[in-house]
Amino acid sequence: MTAIVGPSGAGKTSLLYVLSGLDRPDSGRVTIGGTDVYALNEERRSRFIRGHIGFVFQQYNLVPYLTVEENVMLPLSLAHRKADYVQVTQLLSRFGLRQRAKTTVSALSGGEQQRVALCRALLMRPAVVFADEPTGALDTANSELVLQVLRELADAGSSVVMVTHDTDAAALADHVIFLRDGQVTHIAGRLTAEQIADGIRRTFVPAGSPPLVAPARSVGPMMVNAQPIQSVQPGRPVQRVAYPQQRKEAHRG
Repeated sequence: MTAIVGPSGAGKTSLLYVLSGLDRPDSGRVTIGGTDVYALNEERRSRFIRGHIGFVFQQYNLVPYLTVEENVMLPLSLAHRKADYVQVTQLLSRFGLRQRAKTTVSALSGGEQQRVALCRALLMRPAVVFADEPTGALDTANSELVLQVLRELADAGSSVVMVTHDTDAAALADHVIFLRDGQVTHIAGRLTAEQIADGIRRTFVPAGSPPLVAPARSVGPMMVNAQPIQSVQPGRPVQRVAYPQQRKEAHRG
């Protein structure tokens, strides 16, 4: 489970769209499960995304005149697959929406629409789930429910990548990627909410200096590419990156 954090305007949502195959980058590659997503033509890429990726949009992207049930089943319709009412009912029940199945989404609250969007993203049992502010419109109880489901997905072997301003949510992630001004400035293992908040506030990179980040490394079936760590002049501030396995080795030593 990976959290992408940073100040407003850092490029978090843009990065999420690139990683998920929704927005072609100017350069570089995105590999998911061994497939170079942007090497596929548009039709094959769309098919690959439908079969392997779930996306929870910040603005939900639901069809307002369709019911909750119909919105959740849209991925099956686009993939020309039979409706799976059993799975839909299970998902709606899990997120407290079963009694709203026949309600048009335009009649729902923002929090309910957010949960419908998550149900839709999970319907196809995707290998990778991308979530843009998945708890942004939710109260505390429903936020905890959504984060519990995302954590369970990650523990079961799926990759979960979320953009969030919620430092408590980011603290549940195994990896935290910090962005600033469109640059990956820092990649870390598990951090506390306080450490994440401090990291967002800090200026990781001195003005005019190249970004200091961890080398490219695998995050589940995906690869997050970053520039190599740059050398700095003596006396200049640096940010040391230590991955969990390095910390364990240090303790052993």
